[in-house]
Amino acid sequence: MIKKFPFHYGYVVAACCTLVTMFNIGLVLSCAGIFFVPISAELNESIGNVALMLSFNLIFSSIMLSFSGKILEIFGARLMMTLSSIVMGICLIAMSKFDALWQFYAAGAILGVTFTFLMYLSFPTIIPRWFKKNVGLMIGIAAAGSSIGGAIFNPICGWLITNYGWRMTYVIFGLIILLIISPILGIFLRNKPADVGLKPFGENSTSARKILNDGYEYRAVLKMPMFYGLFMFAFLMSATASVFHFIPKYAATLNFSLEQASLAASAAMIGSTIGKVGLGLINDRSIKLGVLATVGLGILGLASMFFAQSELTMLIGGGFLFGWAYAGVFVQTPLLVRAVFGGKSYSQIYSNISIGLTVSAALAMAAWGFLAENVGYGAVFILGIILLGICGAIGFSALKKD
Repeated sequence: MIKKFPFHYGYVVAACCTLVTMFNIGLVLSCAGIFFVPISAELNESIGNVALMLSFNLIFSSIMLSFSGKILEIFGARLMMTLSSIVMGICLIAMSKFDALWQFYAAGAILGVTFTFLMYLSFPTIIPRWFKKNVGLMIGIAAAGSSIGGAIFNPICGWLITNYGWRMTYVIFGLIILLIISPILGIFLRNKPADVGLKPFGENSTSARKILNDGYEYRAVLKMPMFYGLFMFAFLMSATASVFHFIPKYAATLNFSLEQASLAASAAMIGSTIGKVGLGLINDRSIKLGVLATVGLGILGLASMFFAQSELTMLIGGGFLFGWAYAGVFVQTPLLVRAVFGGKSYSQIYSNISIGLTVSAALAMAAWGFLAENVGYGAVFILGIILLGICGAIGFSALKKD
């Protein structure tokens, strides 16, 4: 049946990955903040206490990433992603019945485990198995799904909560994941082309065998300095991307209106969406050009926002350019890791490097907030530029062998 498809089955797998980022990530992670206000009001808790569930999410994602790559290799992406999607759907429905903070914290921990397979290891590890041509483009499209899903579902989520309450909204989201996305993954997702008698798209049999055996063993990589260099690349990229959340507050300090400040934040999100696909296309041409575009446009974006002052156009343009660095977290990082270490133990290697993404996200928000309040937003943008410069140096150093 699969061999009779009118197109390569890799496109079906890529579509499954995109649905996961659009629905599972878009519904659960992108819309998470909208639930905080009504939940805090009903439980008579501060929004900060409710938002701590995201901290449990990041903590358990970090813990799980240390060995989830090996789990993915043993049990396969089809089983682990389908199972994670089912658990996520059940968890959301259960959350509609919660009436205590500890229950939301427990749910945050469980969702963190599912995010390991559905966000951090889904498209970055599966798509390279199915594509040896246009792999960057496919990863970029899949990564863009989360931004598109967030843009679509955030207003829908707000409308549902207003008209039906946050509890029913959790049930609706849970049912969408359980009854639509999970069955699609179980039916259509496949682990790798060889399992169904196919070759990766864009590879003949000789080169496909070469790619399969290409790269370093996991244990050997752990002894290589560049493994820790790319861990820092992931850590610093994620930390710098967190500056995105402070763009509206920074715009307010320049006396822009709330509406104008939101335009700058929206420009960054649009830049991120376009940047994910754009970086994918650039990386298909050259990984080095991808690194240059990621850090270069990010630096230009931060510099533009820093010097914007009363120029709204400059602020919005800077936000758009910075969005490309934001996109690089989930596009440039996996493509760079695979280019340096190859495909032999990629799942295990990338899962460990991804710990840098989650740990950094957990720490960066507080760090940027402290810096902005005590030193000023100028220091935030200058340090962000420095961190992106370090990322560029690490990336080019890692690719010297090419």
